[in-house]
Amino acid sequence: MINSPVTKPRLIDVLPTFAKEVEKLLMKQNEPKLAAQVASLKIVDRCGEDFCASFHVEPKPRGAYGPGPRNVSLGSESGMIILDVVDDRIMQIEVLYRDEVRQAIQVLIP
Repeated sequence: MINSPVTKPRLIDVLPTFAKEVEKLLMKQNEPKLAAQVASLKIVDRCGEDFCASFHVEPKPRGAYGPGPRNVSLGSESGMIILDVVDDRIMQIEVLYRDEVRQAIQVLIP
């Protein structure tokens, strides 16, 4: 996990095209509150699997998220993007089969 506030980069600074894609797909699915969060999301941790580019934008919980989590599946043209949302707040972005995202995240969090 990245511990220093200086080293918690914003998603939009690391992957601007991907961030805009997520924002656009959220608007397309009538999720404006979630879309408005994308510009301020910070990458705090990542998945370690080879095919996985998922990352947390809030600290990982110890165990389950608790009551009220939901998933928002975005119909991206490549790979899979699923948001883990708790109380209308994006907690994690699950990204599968998107090498460009995985490679950029691995540079930040080896």
